[in-house]
Amino acid sequence: MVTLTAIEKMEIFKDFDLDQLKKILELCTIADFQQGQRLFMEGEPARDMWIVLDGSVELRFEMPDARKATNDSTISSHNTGIPESQVFGWSCFIAPHKMRLSAYCSSRRCQVVKINADQLNKLMVSDTDIGFKIMRYLLQVVGFRFKQMQEEVVKFMGINMMNSW
Repeated sequence: MVTLTAIEKMEIFKDFDLDQLKKILELCTIADFQQGQRLFMEGEPARDMWIVLDGSVELRFEMPDARKATNDSTISSHNTGIPESQVFGWSCFIAPHKMRLSAYCSSRRCQVVKINADQLNKLMVSDTDIGFKIMRYLLQVVGFRFKQMQEEVVKFMGINMMNSW
């Protein structure tokens, strides 16, 4: 069970008042995974926003030749150490509402909070202050992911440049 104490410690909800936190808490469920377990698969319907409570989660591309996704196909890692990396699954807010990557537990165990997107969208429409705060935070998350992608592109380009000498 998710507690109010756990929710109020999450960076995404740091600016929420007690009434807003209670509304969010009603939408939360908790899920536990073991290392290597898949949380969701690329292409599945995006029904939830996910937040890491404990452990680490990796987002990976699924290989088209049916090989199992491995660390080599990891795009980003998510844990409690970097606030912007705690939240993932924001495809639930963007059409066509499909997961763009697969998520795997990459630590010995991980615990995540799932927030149903339909219910969260309804709450954000009815309480626009909550909607604004969540969307403002998600823009920080997107910016963080973009920076991660830029760093990977630079690494890749550097490796290719070194190999062409």
